[in-house]
Amino acid sequence: MTAEQRHNLRAYSDYVRKSLDPTHILSYMTAWLREDEVQYIQAEKNNKGPMEAASLFLKLLLELQVEGWFRGFLDALNHAGYSGLYEAIERWDFQNLEKLEDHRSLLRRLEPEFKARIIPTEILPEIAECLITQDCEEIRQVCISRGPMAGAEKMAECLLRSDKENWPKILKLALEKDGNIFNELWIIEEGMKDFEIKDLEDDKIEHSDIQIFYQEDPGDQNLSQNPCSPSEVSHTNLYSPLKPRSYQLELALPAKEGKNTIIYAPTGCGKTFVSLLICEHHLQKFSQGRKGKVVFFANQVPVYEQQKTVFSRYFERLGYRVTGISGATAENVPVAQTIESNDIIILTPQILLNNLKNGTVPSLSIFTLMIFDECHNTSKHHPYNMIMFNYLEQKLGGSSDPLPQVIGLTASVGVGDAKNTEEAIAYICKLCASLDASVIATVKENLEELEQVVYKPQKISRKVKPRTTNRFKLIISQLMKETEHMAKIISEELGYLFEIQDRVFGTQKYEQWIVEVHKACRVFQLPDKEEESRICKAMYLYTSHLRKYNDTLIISEDAQMKAGLDYLKDFFNNVRAAAFDEIEQDLTRRFEEKLPELENVSMDPSNENPKLKDLHLILQEEYHVNPKTRTILFVKTRALVDALKKWIEENSALNFLKPGILTGRGRTSNKTGMTLPAQKCVLDSFRANGDNILIATSVADEGIDIAQCNLVILYEYVGNVIKMIQSRGRGRAKGSKCYLLSSNADVIEKENTNLYKEKMMNDSISILQTWDEATFQKRIHHIQGQEKFIRDSQPKPKPVPDKGNKRLLCGKCKVLACYTDDIRVIEESHHTVIGDAFKECFVSKPHPKPRSYGNFEKKEKIFCASQNCGHDWGIHGKYKTFEIPVIKIESFVVEDIVTGLQKQYTKWKDFPYKKIEFHATEMSK
Repeated sequence: MTAEQRHNLRAYSDYVRKSLDPTHILSYMTAWLREDEVQYIQAEKNNKGPMEAASLFLKLLLELQVEGWFRGFLDALNHAGYSGLYEAIERWDFQNLEKLEDHRSLLRRLEPEFKARIIPTEILPEIAECLITQDCEEIRQVCISRGPMAGAEKMAECLLRSDKENWPKILKLALEKDGNIFNELWIIEEGMKDFEIKDLEDDKIEHSDIQIFYQEDPGDQNLSQNPCSPSEVSHTNLYSPLKPRSYQLELALPAKEGKNTIIYAPTGCGKTFVSLLICEHHLQKFSQGRKGKVVFFANQVPVYEQQKTVFSRYFERLGYRVTGISGATAENVPVAQTIESNDIIILTPQILLNNLKNGTVPSLSIFTLMIFDECHNTSKHHPYNMIMFNYLEQKLGGSSDPLPQVIGLTASVGVGDAKNTEEAIAYICKLCASLDASVIATVKENLEELEQVVYKPQKISRKVKPRTTNRFKLIISQLMKETEHMAKIISEELGYLFEIQDRVFGTQKYEQWIVEVHKACRVFQLPDKEEESRICKAMYLYTSHLRKYNDTLIISEDAQMKAGLDYLKDFFNNVRAAAFDEIEQDLTRRFEEKLPELENVSMDPSNENPKLKDLHLILQEEYHVNPKTRTILFVKTRALVDALKKWIEENSALNFLKPGILTGRGRTSNKTGMTLPAQKCVLDSFRANGDNILIATSVADEGIDIAQCNLVILYEYVGNVIKMIQSRGRGRAKGSKCYLLSSNADVIEKENTNLYKEKMMNDSISILQTWDEATFQKRIHHIQGQEKFIRDSQPKPKPVPDKGNKRLLCGKCKVLACYTDDIRVIEESHHTVIGDAFKECFVSKPHPKPRSYGNFEKKEKIFCASQNCGHDWGIHGKYKTFEIPVIKIESFVVEDIVTGLQKQYTKWKDFPYKKIEFHATEMSK
């Protein structure tokens, strides 16, 4: 080992201590370490943790005088899987490890929520590449021996040590795929990097963040949506040509004539099959030498996957090329090339929006047909509407390029906040204007045939009296007040959050308030970083307990008190099995003091929930009249799904029922959440007469084929008119009924309002269909013009350049690097520093990937010359005939010379300084 290598290893030892668990590489180091030293390192890890063990390991290494140990150390890192650390030491370039610090800080802050929400065994296969093999095995063993919360704590510890530069992004993709609600907190603000500097640096382009708009993920869409009755659905139908029903041909007719159309038809009638007919007709109409290109948009990733399968099966047998791109695959797929080489492309809408913004897809003119599934979402800032903004800008801007035909599919166009038919007509016209639709296609001539396929259930609302007294709620509420008080006094700065009004225990609004607290904690800052971390961690612990109490109240309000208490006891058992710090010990003690009283109250027969009695009567009556009844029971939360399933199974009068459960894919505890295969298994069992009652959350109210269901019960479950129509549409069997069961008069009233709005929506559509085409087109064009004027009139804020001179300080050691007056912009994107003074501030090393780009030739990397710093500042290379540095703003802190205020920017475009163009004359001087 050279003196320089020994010096560098000491200088960068902090990176090693943060990433390395030395016990994972000791077996590779026996040629250089004595057996007693190996045991000493192992004991240090067991007693004090991996970081202290790594400190001891490095101390022993640096004391070695024998040859070969440094190369042996590097080989050990490589063999054990420490690829990031290996590459950093091999090149003495720790930039990638340095970038992980923000993510590590975020994970430390979110650790209480991570422990509460992550089920390690569910996401471990997805993130295994981010961890050492031994770490994965340790996580599995902790889950088996101590439970999921302790396993999540171990997983967080391992991720905090991970040396893989992409682990934050892989974790986010795993959370998105798993549907885990922790994904809402795990926000990686990377976005689009400055294109040119990243291109120069890394030879790759970063894609912008991909947003996916979703609600509870459906488990199994009606894959075929074919003309057969729902009970006859079979995926194999799609391998052979299908004969459409007359009403389906009626729905497809305006679109086949080339008109932009919104297809409005009930759930279960086969709208997807109608879209297949339209698509096939569209592709076949092009003359030789011309080709059609279709894009089908699906909002939700599971829907995207299902529709991709449907379109592939139907069209590949006809010789067409079908592909799909979603958020999970976009970064690895050349989007423009994929669109170019296929006939039909299934997309989540944000993918196209991102590529329109960055210019990868030049315009919508590359498509000849666009189909929007669930098109009622085309409003406000939804990706559907943003895509159509692009379409309308092209249409109204006088472009000569052809525009694609537009088709929208929906079971309910909605009426928004309309109070009367006139306002409803205005709302529907605005949706038509947004989609540039000239026709709303509904079934009129073949209505009788439609009604034979899709039955509208009888709607019945039942008001139930609530409990007269609720000692259980009083006890839980008192525990919540005490917990809130402790959280409030932890920090004066965050105390304002506890002054928010309408924070009622046992409500969804209370859950939303907890989310707001978490958001505030994420950006909370103090000069003392240790104090900042302590406060944020404590706040997450307190609010995690408040969330569980809130869930308990919701469960006890709609199910048995015992079910709510069991839910709470499971939570505290998991808390005790994990780290169990002082705050958790205190909160657990307070709960256990009240536990005997809670047990007594929950077991008292006089506290039985009146709503369960009424549900019992409905089920008994309906199954007595028709023993073959198939029921879907909609509830608000996943915890309530489990509680009602248990209640049915333990009720001797209902033990003839075989309840299945269907929930979303997100995980909030070890007992909730379902994988996509599990959802499909449940639905298959329900269709095959395995289960005769299905208890479901909102996951089942849209797009799932539950053909033989004849009883729908909405148990304290109500939404807007669109959700009402979708959930009611699950009951498709002849003579089906739909009950709304609630103890809340407001819920009953809201459902009645939805029924009124549904009638108003249908009446409004009927009126619109009587308008002549010219009148309707004139109205649509007027709305489009108004909306464009509003968009054009909205100020587009631009940062005002600050002409004052600023200092750029090294982002790591804070040494002065240069002044903004000395920065010059090259070709509108690259930033260099003129003057000899800057040359003394950095050192250069050969670039591992030297390469030429246009007028640039990158040759070296530059680093802070300050002792023991070596922070990566950018590159050094050749621009035309000039040798220049190119710096990246993310490597520096910007300091105001007058006020001393410091800020950090990740992109040059966000830094509002006075930009000066580069001129060769300055270099010649």
